[in-house]
This record gives sequence, structure tokens and C-alpha cells, in this order.
Amino acid sequence: MKLMRNGVLLLMLFGLYYLVPLTSRALWQPDESRYAEISREMLATGSWVVPHFLDLRYFEKPVMGYWINNLSQLIFGHNNFGVRFGSVFSITLTALLLYWLTLRIWRDRTTARMASTIFLTSLLVYGVGTYAVLDPAITLWLVATMCACWLAMEAPTSVKKAIAWLLVGGACGMGLMTKGFLALAVPVVALLPWILYQQRLKETVAWAGLAVAGAVVITAPWAIAIAQREPDFWHYFFWVEHIQRFAEENAQHKAPFWYYLPVVLAGSLPWLALLPGALRGGWQARRQEAGALYLLSWLIMPLLFFSVAKGKLLTYILPCFAPLAALMAREAVRLARVNGRALRLNGWINLAFGLLCTLVVVVFLAPWGVAKHPLFAAHEQLKAVLAAVIFLFWAGCGLVTLSAPSQRWAWAACAPLALALLFGMVIPDRIRDAKQPQVFIRDMKSQIAPSRYVLANNPGLASGLAWELQRSDILLYEQPGEVQYGLRYADARGKFIPQEDFAAWLAQHRREGSVTLVMVMSRNNENTDAEVPQADTRYQRGRLVIYQYSQQP
Repeated sequence: MKLMRNGVLLLMLFGLYYLVPLTSRALWQPDESRYAEISREMLATGSWVVPHFLDLRYFEKPVMGYWINNLSQLIFGHNNFGVRFGSVFSITLTALLLYWLTLRIWRDRTTARMASTIFLTSLLVYGVGTYAVLDPAITLWLVATMCACWLAMEAPTSVKKAIAWLLVGGACGMGLMTKGFLALAVPVVALLPWILYQQRLKETVAWAGLAVAGAVVITAPWAIAIAQREPDFWHYFFWVEHIQRFAEENAQHKAPFWYYLPVVLAGSLPWLALLPGALRGGWQARRQEAGALYLLSWLIMPLLFFSVAKGKLLTYILPCFAPLAALMAREAVRLARVNGRALRLNGWINLAFGLLCTLVVVVFLAPWGVAKHPLFAAHEQLKAVLAAVIFLFWAGCGLVTLSAPSQRWAWAACAPLALALLFGMVIPDRIRDAKQPQVFIRDMKSQIAPSRYVLANNPGLASGLAWELQRSDILLYEQPGEVQYGLRYADARGKFIPQEDFAAWLAQHRREGSVTLVMVMSRNNENTDAEVPQADTRYQRGRLVIYQYSQQP
């Protein structure tokens, strides 16, 4: 009965975290609207081999992540839930695999259950896992690879080892088709210290051929198909998207070596106090428990790998939170049995974090605060109050665990719940107008949709227009951004209009129909009227501006 009750509570918690909030906030640009639109275009054209974005070739990623999103949109429709459910599905399967692996390592259901719970409620995992990007999907395949590797190392017979190594290759292949060659490099980096320590290098090399075969079987059909249709794909994808992004001086998203340290600390909330003991316990148990060292190597080595790379994004280390959650769960269960002080400390951290964030909202971010330019505008007092409620709830959960740390420590899982449910309601207008144009576009849809030509001044805004209007012929004005490569092809001529050419282009093309230009103004440029010809109609909300030009004979 208790097991059933716990299961029902976990399912309810999962629904509140990962299902209910999916429609409560608009799509963020550029990532969510981009991936939503790429999948919509795939479904609209029926072409599932070559990714296109705004009718342009888009070679930044392979197709598996898009296929997951395609299936999600086929089932749930072209809506925000359908766009994000692919990420939720991937994170859910990852949590189930983590439960399986933790149970295989320690043979303890409580630890396995808590590993999945800690994973799903960690701030970084929840934040990325309900966000329509490809990182949850690559996390799924990397965790599946590591689970299959453990299965292969444990397998008692040659037949079972062969099957497990084929699964390793299959999971790597799926990862390669999701986000590229990192799906091959990261497992090798993660496993190598463990393999050397266990003196299993010879065994691994002997069976590695089957893993390669499994990966080839999975990837070859699509790899050959796209090479035939787009011969330049693999050259661009390998050199530009891998070598330049991660190693060269002009790599995207450059950040210092220590970048991931605060990401791990903040991302581990509301379980932060378990982190030191989890790392120490994994190291101390390395000789007695092969699984502890396996998880530790899987956590540390990819972190170092991504820290050395010049290009960094916080989402890159999402797969590292799976082994971290397992180690934390092991530490938490141990502490609960001995009334460990770290459980009380975790309650204090959550209480302090919640109160500190509440103080910041009330004193600095709210319209009545002391800041000269508060985040919330004067008419957003209710949003500021709800933001304070979010963090007061977090502090309250910390207080509950403090009342009986050894019995109630797991209630920390509820700390981010108010954030999950209310976040979409407290986004300030200035952020919403700049990063969530979906709301504005929906409100202005009847004015924009009849236009013969629709232009946007960056790809993120263009993707939002394409998604809401269900049309991929959005033209780019002023900034080519991430689609610069796709614009080089001959059939993309006319898809980008430089600012200096716009007046002449407009004079010619408004003869064919009305023209709408949608722009998001930069913070340093609050007036774009001088940059464009005088419009017949102008609308503005925050930093978003619409210029409309009627058809002229």
C-alpha cells in the first residue's frame, strides 16, 4: 500500500512539473521557435531527410531530434505542448534508464527511486527538460549508451555481451543522429578512466567492433541519403559545427574554463548540500564499488572535456546530471539512516535561497523597489507578488525539511514546484516582448497574415512568425544570423534583404502585394523609424514594432 501511495505521489509530482506547465508560457526565441518551425516544415513538406528552416538548408544539427519533435507534433498538434513534449519524453525515458542503472549498481529500490526523483527535480534538468531544444534528446542517448556499457561489462555470457555491445553502438548512433560526433566522443571520455582502473581495456577493444557495427547500422541509411541529396552537409557539419564551435578561437559561446562550476552548483538545487558528500563518497568507494567509480568517471570526465572546449553552453552538461543524481541519491539514503548533518544543511540552503530570492524580488526587482529601473514595470505588481510567492514556497519547503531532516529530507523535491507552475505568469513584459514574440504575433495575426511578403530583422523573430502564421516564406531583413550558410545557395537568392537595399526592394515588391516588416529593437536603439521607409501603418509593443506597407500599383 505504501509503495502504491508513493508511486501515485511521484506521478502527480511528475505531472505538475513536466506536463501542466508546458502550455503556460509562450515559445522562447530563438531556440524553441526555431526547432518548432523546422519540425513543422518537415511535416508540411514530407521531407524528413534534409532539415530546412525558413525554406533554407539548415545543417547545424542532424535529424533525430527533429524526428522526435515531428512525432510529438503529429500526436499533439502544432501547439506549445506538442513542441515541448519531445523534450519531456526524452527526459522521462532518461529518468527511467537512470532508475534501472542505479538499481543494477546498488540493488536498492529506494536509492534508485530517489536517483530519478533528484534528477527530475534538479533545477537544470527541469529547466532544460521542459524546453524545446535537442539537449534532452542527446541526454537520453548518452545515458542509454552508458547503461548499455554497464550491461556489457556485467554480462556473464558472450551472447549477452554481444547484444549489449550492439546496444551501445545503437545508442551512440542515435546520439550521433541527434547532435553529432559528441555522442561518440563523450562516452569514450567518460569510460576510459574506469576501464583503465578496472584493467578492462583489452576486453573493451575486443568487443568495440560490435559497437561500431551497431552505430553503422543505425546511422548509415540517413547518412547516405543526406550525402546523396546534399553533398556539402558532412563537410559543413563536421568542420564548422564541431571543430570551429568547440576548439577554434572564433568558437561560438566562448566562456572561461570555470564556466560550468556555478552551473553545476545552481543546477543541483534543491539538492546542493548532497553534492560534496556524493563526490567524496564516490571516490572513497571506488575500490569496493565498481559502480561508484563508474558514475564518478561519467560525471567528472565529460565536465572536464566541456570545460576545456572554448565554446560552452550550460545545456551541454545536462547528461552529467544523471550520474550526479545517482551519487546524490546514494549519499542521501545513507545520511537518512545515520541522521547526517548534510540533510539539515540542505534544508538551510533551500530556506536561505528562497528567502534571499524573495528579498531580491521585493527590494530590487519589484516596481516599488529601490532599483532605478526595476525588472517589473509599474503595472506588473501582481507578477512581482507571484514571483515572491515562488521563492517563499521554496523557502517553506526548506523549513519543512528542517523540522525533521532524516524523515522529511525528500520534501526538497517540492521546492521548485511553484517555480514550475507559476513561471509563465511572472515573466516581465520587457522580457516577454523581446524573447517571447509569440504573444504579440498572435495578437497581431489578423493584420500580418494577409501580407504578400513578411520580413523579420532576425532569424529568431522570423521563426516565431513562420510558426504562428504556418508559412515558411518569411524573409530576413538586416541580420542573416544563423542561416547565413543556407543563404549561400542559389535557390535562396532573395531570402535576405540588407538594410541598405530595403527601400528599393520595397518599391518593387509592394506592387505585387502588401508588405509587413516586423522588428525587435535592440536595447541601445529604441527608435527604428529612421532606418526604414515611412509605413502606412505602425504598431508597437515594447521592443517589438510592425511596419506595414499597402500594395501600390
